[in-house]
Amino acid sequence: MLQTIIFDMDGTLFQTDKILEASLEETFDWLRSDGRWAGETPLAQYRRIMGVPLPKVWETLLPGQTEELRSRVDVYFLQSLVRSIEAGKGALYPYVEEMLAGLKKAGCSLFIASNGLVPYLQAIVSHYRLDRWITETFSIEQIQSLNKSDLVKEILLKYGVAEGAVVGDRLSDIRAAKENGLTAIGCRFDFAQDEELAQADLVIHDFVELKALVELLRQGAGSWVGQAE
Repeated sequence: MLQTIIFDMDGTLFQTDKILEASLEETFDWLRSDGRWAGETPLAQYRRIMGVPLPKVWETLLPGQTEELRSRVDVYFLQSLVRSIEAGKGALYPYVEEMLAGLKKAGCSLFIASNGLVPYLQAIVSHYRLDRWITETFSIEQIQSLNKSDLVKEILLKYGVAEGAVVGDRLSDIRAAKENGLTAIGCRFDFAQDEELAQADLVIHDFVELKALVELLRQGAGSWVGQAE
């Protein structure tokens, strides 16, 4: 039986799209008021790179700017996101709570490995009480390389995990699974891209599918690879 499942956060458990646009607009409004930005907020560009660590986000969205400014923007954006989460403006994806509760009851160990920063992740976990089911949440801040494969490896080493799966919507999640010998489960959700999902072992469309597949495994139905697409 599959005992360990590692989830991405943004675009997988949490509907980041509900707070992303407002927080990004607020951040670039601040930059415009300070004379540091002219023109529209690069929301479409952010959507294309969604899932990479924030330092890489600002390298892409703010080319030619100083590291000092990018650090200030990082803090401002993070604070805006946290305020939105605490105000209840975000949401989990449908069936997340039922799925996590069911997997936990079935004896699975559940973790989060995210490219999000610690305060942001803590805000989501606290607001939705995800620690009822999640053993530990890991942030990319914990890994010097800013590589999600290394972050997942840290979980495996800390908890002595030999097999399991990574569930996520982007290529970094799929690679993190494969480079650590785990099953890669792609989520066809808001930020997912077909060419990236094509590299996953399995693609789900909602968390009802995931819970059902784990149940099949518990009943000795064999490998789940290729069971959903």
